[in-house]
Amino acid sequence: MPIPSRLSRLPSLLLLGFAALLGQAESPRAAPAAPPALTAQDAQAWLDGLLGYGIPSADVASAVVTVVKDGRILVSRGYGSADIASGKPVDPATTMFRPGSVSKLLTWTAVMQLVEQGKLDLDKDVNTYLDYRIPDRGGRPVTLRNLMTHTAGFEECIRGLIIPDQADFMSNGATLKRWVPERAYAPGQVPAYSNYGASVAGYLVERVSGMPFEAYVEQNIFRPLGMEHSTFVQPLPDRFKGHMATTYQLASEPPKYFELISMAPAGSLSASADDMGRFMIAHLNEGRYNDAQILKPSTARMMHEFELTCTPGAHPMALGFYRQDRNGQTIIAHGGDTMFFHSDLMLLTRAKVGLYLSIDGVGQDKAAYRLRQAIEDGFLDRYFPMPAAAAPRALPTAREHGAQVAGNYWCSRNPKSSFLYALRFLGMQEFRQDGQGDLVWKDLLTGKPRHFREVAPFVWQDLQGQDQLVFVVEGGKVQHMAIEPYSPIMVFFPATAWQSFLGSKVVLGYALTVLLAALALWPLAALVRCRCGKPSGLSPRAQGWYRASRLAALTNLACAGGFAYWLQSMGEHHLVFADALQRLFQILGLISLAGTVAAIGNAVLAWTESSGWWRKLNSAALAVACILASLLSLGLHLLKMGLDY
Repeated sequence: MPIPSRLSRLPSLLLLGFAALLGQAESPRAAPAAPPALTAQDAQAWLDGLLGYGIPSADVASAVVTVVKDGRILVSRGYGSADIASGKPVDPATTMFRPGSVSKLLTWTAVMQLVEQGKLDLDKDVNTYLDYRIPDRGGRPVTLRNLMTHTAGFEECIRGLIIPDQADFMSNGATLKRWVPERAYAPGQVPAYSNYGASVAGYLVERVSGMPFEAYVEQNIFRPLGMEHSTFVQPLPDRFKGHMATTYQLASEPPKYFELISMAPAGSLSASADDMGRFMIAHLNEGRYNDAQILKPSTARMMHEFELTCTPGAHPMALGFYRQDRNGQTIIAHGGDTMFFHSDLMLLTRAKVGLYLSIDGVGQDKAAYRLRQAIEDGFLDRYFPMPAAAAPRALPTAREHGAQVAGNYWCSRNPKSSFLYALRFLGMQEFRQDGQGDLVWKDLLTGKPRHFREVAPFVWQDLQGQDQLVFVVEGGKVQHMAIEPYSPIMVFFPATAWQSFLGSKVVLGYALTVLLAALALWPLAALVRCRCGKPSGLSPRAQGWYRASRLAALTNLACAGGFAYWLQSMGEHHLVFADALQRLFQILGLISLAGTVAAIGNAVLAWTESSGWWRKLNSAALAVACILASLLSLGLHLLKMGLDY
């Protein structure tokens, strides 16, 4: 999922590097009086200074950065090792990285080539071209325009998206047909980023061109642009294997596997930095690179200039690109994250400048995200600075409006029909008001608190940057809100009291604590009684209920532990093993429901018989914990028995 992070904008390169890698607090932006010209010499020196320190400090293996300007590659640099064991250096001309969802830009380019030829129509029902059916929602079909703007309304689809072993690998077409995710929203209304939707678009390319998607892109994009070290083919063809950067999570750990992306058009590209530079130049030059014209100028302009605004006042979505305007520049962009590679591409369309970067490795404490943002923010603030600005002044309505919008919000990009529906509420975003009336929110990636001040009705400005929170309020109630820079591809809805309960860490924490305590004290109490020679004092009937209630604690904990392990290891095991594990914790969840009855029965018996205060209290606490666990299991759809997600 492309999720651009944000880091402090500091004038000093050294401080910028330290803030990026050590997570220091943000400082107010301060643009230099006379910014340096964007030249090859200055850009190379700046990048070498930042990444020469940043790569080893972040514990990532390597990175590539390419800057294009005025129709040529200005600078293209590689850092770190393409293979740590051999010490092989990174060559930006030939070393291939995995740009993840940046791949979608090539998919959208292929789609628009076929739109030019009249073989595809942006506003026609996609079922016209498919050999399987995507159901309508509310009588409205999905169109290519919906797919390109991530407003088709699909719920999140995760199963088998990234897999470690070729035995589980399926073609894009087979993956799409195996399970059609539910339409969570009517088309054209709610942005909800979708890998499935992009992969449908890639399948349409295959269907109408009569060529495999990978072959179509090779013939119609890679060859004309001279992208000789790029491919969508998986596993990697033999001729490219010597050029592929070895995959790492941490540079200090053994390498990982070549990730296989079942929905190939959504993110399977392997490409060198120089090749991505050629692609950027083509888009900045209205579809042209040297003598090759891969898009008509009018088509390129259509992709770049189209605007779909689902949240008034927030950044719009273009056709395939999302808008990321900053520092007075019109910017179209796309990010990309696999499990191990983290990339971004942005085009400053008026300045005719492009920046592409890709990092191999997650790094310590997810330092790759901060390093990526340090490069982007540093680049814009160095070469396209904004004048220093004082902190915005709050509106008189700040406290009133802040109290009105504060609360929990869930993201539009989430599973709906599967057991992973739980992620919608376990990952809710909380906005609270501080003593000054500002809104405080913990950043999606860094987890660090960020402060926002109301600068227009229901619009809050980041006190340390340019990002905004934009709330859509009708009739005194929040309909949805957008967090920049995510506004083009997802929005957030206010949680109801029930939804806040489902996502409450307090409720979950109480249930887990009591269940753990009950399970731990069971053998401990038996051991103490044995040593002291003191019987439990329970009747045979009470003893049976007591033991059943402790088994209920065991099954609830086993179910929670199985779900947590499954989430943690998702994508690391064969699908057969993952499915078996999923079935196991689903069965344990059903047993746990019966166990809740046992816990309630034990509590009732403890309070109706002549029991001591300790037995009454712990039996009641356990019964409440089991009831809460059952409510969470049912409310979060954890007991849904399907294997699709």
